Amino acid sequence: MTNATGFAPRAVLADRLRTHGLATNAALVAGGALFTAALAQVQVPMWPVPITGQTLAVVLVGATLGARRGMLSLLVYAVAGLAGAPFFADMQGGLQALALPSFGYVVGFIPAAGLVGWLARRNWDRHVGRAAVAFTLASAIPFVTGLPWLAVALGQLGAPNDLQSVLAAGLYPFMVGGIAKALIAAGVLPLAWKAVGHR
Repeated sequence: MTNATGFAPRAVLADRLRTHGLATNAALVAGGALFTAALAQVQVPMWPVPITGQTLAVVLVGATLGARRGMLSLLVYAVAGLAGAPFFADMQGGLQALALPSFGYVVGFIPAAGLVGWLARRNWDRHVGRAAVAFTLASAIPFVTGLPWLAVALGQLGAPNDLQSVLAAGLYPFMVGGIAKALIAAGVLPLAWKAVGHR
């Protein structure tokens, strides 16, 4: 049976595991959160927003786990970080992270993982071209929440927060890297599907 898009939802990579159930799903969700936390430490230090590997983690987690588990995984990542786990860039964590100029991007990771997971259920992660489109679209979502959050944070810091200043600080430096990370993920996921075999 196909849906309105004409694509029949299929398995994501995590569904190819031999074991299924609540414990497996919990482990996958926790693993996705830890993977994102690890890639958050891979960074190019910049102010006010560092360049990190988080976006790569988000698209890989979303595509591998699917929309629901992917979104839950990124929600766990955000909540655990706010609870004090050193999950954010520079090993930061705690409620003070809400004041970070970059925290709005973390909020955007949740729907980004959801979009990637939804498209992965429709086989967009199995072919390089469609995967590149899907991952690039998903990589743009964190800017929807990240840029307004950044504007408010910069204003509270007494820094310029007009539109051009916000775009210069929170969008332009990340465009090339975002596309590169989307392309990396678009190369990795189809290879992973070839390794496990399409079905």
